[in-house]
Amino acid sequence: MLLVTANEMQEMDQTTIHSFGIPGLVLMENAGRGATKALLSKINAMDIKKIAVLAGRGNNGGDGFVMARYLLEKGYRVTAFLLAPKEAVKGDAQINLQLFEKLCDRSSASSLVEIRTDAELKANRSRLLHHDLFIDAVLGTGLNADLRGLIRESVELMNSSGKPVFSVDIPSGLNADTGKPMGTAVKAFATATFAFAKAGHILYPGNLHTGELSIIDIGIPKFIAHEKNIQLSLIEQDEIAALFPPREFNSHKGSYGHLLVIAGSTGKTGAAALCTDAAMRCGTGLVTLGVPESLNPVLEGLVLEPMTHPLPENEPGFLSENCLADILSLLKGKQALALGPGLGTREGTAKLVQKLVEQSPVPLVLDADAVNCLADDPDILKRKTVPAILTPHPGEMARLCRVSTRDVQADRLGLARKFASEWDVILVLKGAQTVIALPDGKAFINPTGNPGMASGGMGDVLTGMVAGFLAQGFSPEAASLAGVYIHGLCADVLSKQKGAFGFLARDMAQIIPEIIFQHLL
Repeated sequence: MLLVTANEMQEMDQTTIHSFGIPGLVLMENAGRGATKALLSKINAMDIKKIAVLAGRGNNGGDGFVMARYLLEKGYRVTAFLLAPKEAVKGDAQINLQLFEKLCDRSSASSLVEIRTDAELKANRSRLLHHDLFIDAVLGTGLNADLRGLIRESVELMNSSGKPVFSVDIPSGLNADTGKPMGTAVKAFATATFAFAKAGHILYPGNLHTGELSIIDIGIPKFIAHEKNIQLSLIEQDEIAALFPPREFNSHKGSYGHLLVIAGSTGKTGAAALCTDAAMRCGTGLVTLGVPESLNPVLEGLVLEPMTHPLPENEPGFLSENCLADILSLLKGKQALALGPGLGTREGTAKLVQKLVEQSPVPLVLDADAVNCLADDPDILKRKTVPAILTPHPGEMARLCRVSTRDVQADRLGLARKFASEWDVILVLKGAQTVIALPDGKAFINPTGNPGMASGGMGDVLTGMVAGFLAQGFSPEAASLAGVYIHGLCADVLSKQKGAFGFLARDMAQIIPEIIFQHLL
């Protein structure tokens, strides 16, 4: 599903009106009618009789007046509160204001109230609260400054009312591009947006303000969006399912790739085992695990289907650059290399990681300690000769970018895109709503997953899945999207089966085949 910015949406609106020839008044009518239908589908079981439409002076307010007309025709008592003088309303919004006024002249079930100041809002507070539901049609997607004055007070009144709020296009006060409240923002139980979802609807905390999102087709031709070349998408199940064609009847283990995993160190053998098991369970034909030779007996007892290969070590339990030649030899006949889970960050280990990035002949998945080993010199990424996928969590991303974790979380999408473009990698920034950024500027937001994943080992499972799909012949982009989406989907299923938390990374790995079969095949 495409996600657009405020500017992209505005440009598509203008192209539809001025170049294609659909009048703005028609688009507004389609928007208001579609939003009304979406609202009615959500309040059928609710005891709603009186509805307050809070309208701004712009086109968002115009959409609200269209809704007010349709709701009045459906038998609801509707009061429109215009948060501006009537003379400030222009264009298509003015026309719809006048149409609603004509209905008010003919019906005792409707009325229009002008609220121009904080004092007038305060004077009308009791009247406002005497409604069963608010329609938030105050501000649209073009907001770029913090709310203040009358608008801020009206948003806070809706939020504190205890009444359900339905937002038109986007909750007032929410930044359409970042999902951040501009000082404050409406907290809606549902939102109807037009033509395309906006990034701010999906990105945290915007998703919490948006509530249940409906996307209304208002008549913008598809070719206009296609020509716009939208760069941001929400991953959808159908897109992931399309990556899994039926397997040939006469296929064998060699048909589905051979993955090499270099992982594990003293105290972190579990990370290596989780990674390799996840790779096998997502359908990889063969997996070989390279580990420090003193830990090989431990890993042989932890993994059954994956093969293990003891690697020489200078220090017991840790790998260093002295095993580079062995690893490069192991890579012959492999289709992908997963590097990092539980590997450690000692000086010798860091040198090994850096040299493998430079010399690997197969695509790489770099996670955990491998990412940390690059933090001091990310320029090494420019010397790679194969595609690379990095899967940092916010702390690891902060070290890579030499910023704080707070800085990372403040602009996850922007930072991921910048890093992927600058270093020519696919960047999988883990966390709530994992972001996948490609070198060409495209980015994806993952809708699956839940707080129950805040548990050790989850990232190791993800690494095995992404690398396993890569070894099976998925493109780096497809492997990243499939791994992230299915990883989160496993957690969503476990959350329903076992409870909101307490399920383990190994539980995730065990149900991968079941999830792929039930949801994607």
